[in-house]
Amino acid sequence: MTEKLWITGDQDTDQLLSDDFFALLIGMLLDQQYPMEHAFAGPRKIRDRVGSLDPQVIADADPDEFVTMATTPPAIHRYGRSMAGRVQAVARAVVDDYDGDVTRIWTDPGSSGGAPSGAEVLGRLHALPGFGAQKAQIFLALLGKQRGVEPAGWREAAGHYGDEGSRRSIADVTSAESLQEVRAFKKAAKAAAKADR
Repeated sequence: MTEKLWITGDQDTDQLLSDDFFALLIGMLLDQQYPMEHAFAGPRKIRDRVGSLDPQVIADADPDEFVTMATTPPAIHRYGRSMAGRVQAVARAVVDDYDGDVTRIWTDPGSSGGAPSGAEVLGRLHALPGFGAQKAQIFLALLGKQRGVEPAGWREAAGHYGDEGSRRSIADVTSAESLQEVRAFKKAAKAAAKADR
């Protein structure tokens, strides 16, 4: 487990992401069509402006006020308005399905009655609003590689994002250098996909 995450390069923001799993989940939600380090800075902006990152507080916030908070420069995302709704939807899901405790996504018993498998945790992540299959896999890989959350079979469930030593996603970012390596991988993958069209 990484003692402290290196995601944004800002000490206080990275400390929040290291200490608060809900902050990390919201950062992952915002990591879409936006530079990774800016997406993961979003939870700190929310906490600083709302005064809390408690899922219940965020879920119950007035939607219009929450949009204003999210779009006030510097906005939490390039698409601050739509992302504000997604953040509140994820907070509501965490409140309704896990009593406001995001860690229950990977600690609640699985179908066997014991610890959930990597595939079960992946399914729970995928069920969250705004978490497609790929985003769920990346977050599972981030939990396993850097936060010590290692349900049985998590690497397989995370697909190539779980590969040891890969540089595919935010799950592999531990320094400014690895951030650039991940960025280069994404750029190459995008170029290859374009060439195949």
